[in-house]
Amino acid sequence: MQTLESERLRLRQWTADDAPFVLDMCSRWEVQRYIGAAPRVLQDLGEASSLIARWHSRQDHLHRVWAVEHSDGHLLGTLLLVAISGSGTPPLQPTGETEIGWYFHPDAWGHGYAHEAATLGLCYAFDVGLAKVLAVTHPDNAASQALCRRLGMDHLGRTDGYYNMTCELFSTSRPQVD
Repeated sequence: MQTLESERLRLRQWTADDAPFVLDMCSRWEVQRYIGAAPRVLQDLGEASSLIARWHSRQDHLHRVWAVEHSDGHLLGTLLLVAISGSGTPPLQPTGETEIGWYFHPDAWGHGYAHEAATLGLCYAFDVGLAKVLAVTHPDNAASQALCRRLGMDHLGRTDGYYNMTCELFSTSRPQVD
């Protein structure tokens, strides 16, 4: 998997050795409260390892789930560029569209890491040929919605079209080259 880097961050493959960090991050309600139709916190290291395995399974020639690591080696969170699932009868089916998403450990909040990581992820998405990337946020997740706007994403309104949940939908397209 391709590693992406900025001045402060490195986006890399998750490894089994990262499970303790994933457990620490995802066992916190303040991190998990807006993730999925039925948010829940992780309870043990086995669940963290299973989550890393699920992240690996969501990857293909276009889609990635990166560990976001500070240049000093400390893990900060995750950035996802994944096939988005539509609403409907489970198992939910991919729509053919791509979603960008993120979540970070609370210790990493407020430092601009999510914006920096998402910018790297969007550049990757457009470099590999995607024409459009969506973001879906929980209606109450004002921080992620503000980040979508800082990234230049257009707010398309509220939708029930993804993941069997009500979301605020954002979109951005590959920049036009003159």
